[in-house]
Amino acid sequence: MNDFLYPGILSSVALLVYYFTLFKAGTARVKYNIQAPSHDGPEEYVRKVRVHINTLEHLALFLPGLWLFSIAVDPIWAAIIGILWPVGRIGYAYGYYKGADKRGLGLYISMPPIYIFVIGSLVGFILKI
Repeated sequence: MNDFLYPGILSSVALLVYYFTLFKAGTARVKYNIQAPSHDGPEEYVRKVRVHINTLEHLALFLPGLWLFSIAVDPIWAAIIGILWPVGRIGYAYGYYKGADKRGLGLYISMPPIYIFVIGSLVGFILKI
């Protein structure tokens, strides 16, 4: 079996989580009648937009980190560690939708995989020199 299937599946899940936040921001734009390109509006709308933007910012670190770690260290370990990211991002989203002060736990769950991937892949590649 190809061990890179697992990071591939996880990448697809991460993109679905991102798409979910995009969908929630888009439906909020319609609900609150916010005309593009404005991001101003009621607090509930702004929180959904912030979740979407912040998830995109983290996705730009998560996906390359996942794949670099998969190559430099191990694809199975990358998937095991990486599963925390989509779980944490969903928790972050639902927490933030309730209130900005409720986003912390999900954020703290989703951040460690990124740090582990970046530092771990750097060490893994250096050790292969």
